[in-house]
Amino acid sequence: MQPLPPRSVAVVLGTRPELVKLTDLVRLLGPAAHLVHTGQHYDEELSGRFLTDLGLPEPTFLTGVGGRPRAVQISAALAQLDALFTAEPPLAVVVQGDTNAALAGALAANARGIPLVHVEAGLRSHDRAMPEEHNRVLIDRVADVLCAATEDNRANLLAEGVADARIAVTGNTVVEAVRNQLPGERERAALLARQGLVADGYVLATVHRPENTDSAEALRAILRELGALATADRPVVLPLHPRTRARVEAAGLTDLLAPLTVTAPLGYSEFLALARHSALLVSDSGGIQEECTVLGRPLVVVRRSTERQEAMADFADLVEPGAAIGAAARRRLASGTRELERLAALPSPFGDGLASERIVALLVAIGAPEQLAAAA
Repeated sequence: MQPLPPRSVAVVLGTRPELVKLTDLVRLLGPAAHLVHTGQHYDEELSGRFLTDLGLPEPTFLTGVGGRPRAVQISAALAQLDALFTAEPPLAVVVQGDTNAALAGALAANARGIPLVHVEAGLRSHDRAMPEEHNRVLIDRVADVLCAATEDNRANLLAEGVADARIAVTGNTVVEAVRNQLPGERERAALLARQGLVADGYVLATVHRPENTDSAEALRAILRELGALATADRPVVLPLHPRTRARVEAAGLTDLLAPLTVTAPLGYSEFLALARHSALLVSDSGGIQEECTVLGRPLVVVRRSTERQEAMADFADLVEPGAAIGAAARRRLASGTRELERLAALPSPFGDGLASERIVALLVAIGAPEQLAAAA
């Protein structure tokens, strides 16, 4: 495959999940990738650590985006991206998912007539209260190549009138991300030993979505349910996001952390290692709904709605904050080792781990169509 010119593909991102999911794509692109970080989520402990841990090249950083309201984030990023694409026009722009950074990248590419590739296109929660739902729908309308992770995602796009010729079912890049970043068995065992954990003997939880952290009532309900799950023989490990910690303190809920094993945020590989050997995951994360299917672990999803229905068939249960969390968790935990073995044997509904390779081939077709035609 003929390589693309250096810095010819602008990969626009702004959050930690995007860094994770685009890592293998950036590596395969090599010098052709120009990583652009909007700073939607950035601090040295989290995004800085992820960049280092994932071995990604130093990005071009935008300024004045993080910590601002949604409209300001998008407009500030859009203005800087437009200037960047004018000074250094890429052959194509890649965005992933449904973040404000992805929408800004999509609008900037569209405004300059630059081919736009949307990785993870076609996800739909049909929940208009989610800002991400609006972002992903808008990105899909302007994208030139829509990389749908699953046939269900493709069906969503076709139902909305997107031309089939614009859609490619690639699988989800999360599959290769998990496989490549999961530490080896010996390293995982050492990590569990350092944490004082026993394989299949703990619950791993995360809470960060605004719908759960911005409501003191929802946050209280989640922490109470997690605390009630914790026992001497089955701790509940909670890596605490800085924003969530601030919300806990502001709502006067610090005492509800006492029954939990609270840790600092984890690097991606560390998190995968703990997730791989947990008896159960409890989270409001979108990415964990995909990761659990690669790791073969059960998950209780604490959200109003989900855009990843594929995980719900076997791996996950969707519940709202409150008693339903404990009920679903205890039901999963009661299934024991046999259920863990069943899930571990199932293929992930999100693909075969070749998504990034397929997307690079699509980018080559955009950047060098004459070479593709000659090889055909």
